[in-house]
Amino acid sequence: MAIDRVSLVEEQLVRFLKDAETTSSGSASSPAAILGPEDPIRPGSSLTASRAVELWADQVLSRSIDAEARRLKATNRSFYTISSAGHEQNAVVGAQLRLTDPCFLHYRSGGLMMARSRKAPEVDPALDTLLSICARADDPISAGRHKVWGSRRLWVPPQTSTIASHLPKAVGMAFALGRARRLGHDPDGLPDDAIVCCTFGDASANHATALTGINSARYALRRGNPVPVLFICEDNGLGISVDTPSRWIRESFGGMRNLRYFEADLDAEVDEVWDVVEEAIHLCRTRKLPVFLRLATVRLWGHAGSDIELAYRSQAEIDDTESRDPILRNARRLVGTGAAAPADLLRILETTRERVRAAGEEAAGRRPLESVAEVMAPLAPFDAAAVRVEAEGKVDPERRRAFWGQELPEETANPVKRTMAAHLSAGLADEMLRRPEILVFGEDVGKKGGVYYVTAGLQKRFGVGRVLDTLLDETTILGVAQGAGLAGFLPVPEIQYLAYVHNALDQLRGEAASLQFFSAGQFRNPMVVRMAGLAYQKGFGGHFHNDNSIGGLRDIPGLVLATPARGDDAVRMFRGCAALAAACGRVVVFLEPIALYHEKDLYEEGDGLWLSDYPAPGEAILPGEVGMYAYVPGSGDAPGAGDAPG
Repeated sequence: MAIDRVSLVEEQLVRFLKDAETTSSGSASSPAAILGPEDPIRPGSSLTASRAVELWADQVLSRSIDAEARRLKATNRSFYTISSAGHEQNAVVGAQLRLTDPCFLHYRSGGLMMARSRKAPEVDPALDTLLSICARADDPISAGRHKVWGSRRLWVPPQTSTIASHLPKAVGMAFALGRARRLGHDPDGLPDDAIVCCTFGDASANHATALTGINSARYALRRGNPVPVLFICEDNGLGISVDTPSRWIRESFGGMRNLRYFEADLDAEVDEVWDVVEEAIHLCRTRKLPVFLRLATVRLWGHAGSDIELAYRSQAEIDDTESRDPILRNARRLVGTGAAAPADLLRILETTRERVRAAGEEAAGRRPLESVAEVMAPLAPFDAAAVRVEAEGKVDPERRRAFWGQELPEETANPVKRTMAAHLSAGLADEMLRRPEILVFGEDVGKKGGVYYVTAGLQKRFGVGRVLDTLLDETTILGVAQGAGLAGFLPVPEIQYLAYVHNALDQLRGEAASLQFFSAGQFRNPMVVRMAGLAYQKGFGGHFHNDNSIGGLRDIPGLVLATPARGDDAVRMFRGCAALAAACGRVVVFLEPIALYHEKDLYEEGDGLWLSDYPAPGEAILPGEVGMYAYVPGSGDAPGAGDAPG
């Protein structure tokens, strides 16, 4: 018969507290003096007795929820047993961050979430978490669609795989906060000194997306940009069954330039951990630079409820891990310093377990989502009226005339300015003129103006604050887009070629396009991702420039894919895409056909039938609409002259 490791760990904590009431021997000896609530538990530390007790209560709450999840799973009333047990020291981070510091959390950051919830008394973290664990419709973040750490009130956007795929967007948001300050943009009400917190495991730190995120933060700082992101590696030494080499995290990240490194080891007392975290947060906030904190933890009770640890760990190793329970260690510290009496801690433990048991029963009794329509409701939001209003908006004519000078795009007769590339360039400029929240970024979009010159001149017109070159990494580009979208911008990133997006596709599939679904529409990261693709122009192409592989995009739930065939349609469609992103928060890929960028002729050289007039402001093609054109051979008119989409 299997031994119940959950009960063993719970019982050793109770046994210590009860023994501490009746004996003065060993580590449970009575302190020389009982501390007052505002006394530091150690001279020189800012952790007071009252805050230490609150912190311990938050850790106990997280642990009790994990135990309740196992109990409910035993009767098939819950669906998630990956726990935060052994990681509760991350509550120290939650206690010190502000509610205006966005958090992108690892699935073992329960302690952090409980401590953060204490700052919002109206939030019931026990019931909220158990509703999520039981996949109930009243779950306040995902409405029962997924077990995620998330809260609109607590500024915690829900994450999906958590295998480091959230690091690029966390860096993107930190970068966007700095860009917002520079441009005078309101980043969804966040203050100027907000920082972004991102937690992940030691095994995940090896993932390509983790290395991408950390590298991009260092790169951005090296380029002179503020990047207030706090990377927290919760290092328990295991990736399911694979152990992390000793000191691997320190050796990998401790010596990096443009990244400040801190760590709190397993043998550190809670007040020592508190002081390290305090210093790391202060540096990140005041210097606005990326900080890496290795927070040593242990993993109790296996990877999840279905994980049989004895298949890859010895009983001695499991016993040693359980002896390092951070909640037990912290209880010893509180009693030993006089911050709390054993009876007080025992009372917190018992009342918390009772509260969580009641919350578990309450959550399990609530209804789940009951129909396909209910499940899919936030996946692809579309408000046709709102999108139409967004699409038909116009810039003040005098302001637009001043911007363009003597000749508006729709007034030109120059063939070079009537191609698809020229129209897209003008259309993008018009949208930027009327939407100050648009950011354009990607490889070579600034000084060069893009490989096909679609963004030519935009940086000079709108400045490097809104049109910027990035490092050559598609994962970073899409991560910045997500972070900027969360911060209230409307990102228009460019991926140079369709073939280049495949190695970064999860940033669209697993992350960007799923955000509204997993947050029940409470968070959104709108964007219009421009990509050049399909057949190449005459001459050199190669497999990285000729690419029709759109299957990976077409099967992403909620993603909108738009591909124009004509220059005038390209402008109308782009306006519709921008309106859809702005009004409904949608993720849109705007796939631009390379071979048609600069094409002028349709049937024979000199016929000029691929040229078109620039659509007047306010003309747009929205989802479900098509452009219709009439052309009579020999008439001399290009297709579509005088026609409007319908």
